[in-house]
Amino acid sequence: MTATGRGQAAARVTVRYWAAARDAAGVAEETVVAHTLAELLTVVAARHGATLPAVLRRCSYLVDDQPVGRRDPARVLLPDGAVIEALPPFAGG
Repeated sequence: MTATGRGQAAARVTVRYWAAARDAAGVAEETVVAHTLAELLTVVAARHGATLPAVLRRCSYLVDDQPVGRRDPARVLLPDGAVIEALPPFAGG
């Protein structure tokens, strides 16, 4: 698959929202079809609107328990069946 995710069918993945992301999305998890993390973020922002895009900009992400870190979301390819965790900054410890 290319770096943009084009050329193959999009992956069907599960997105799990935590804390403020769950509150902003209004759901704990959902299924999304996308090639890349950037595409996934665009899809869920369009679905839920309002405050979710601002919360997602502050989140860190795990793709199948692997941290995305500072990688460009457009270059993070999503394998079919992956679980993506949207983790907003947590207060406390």
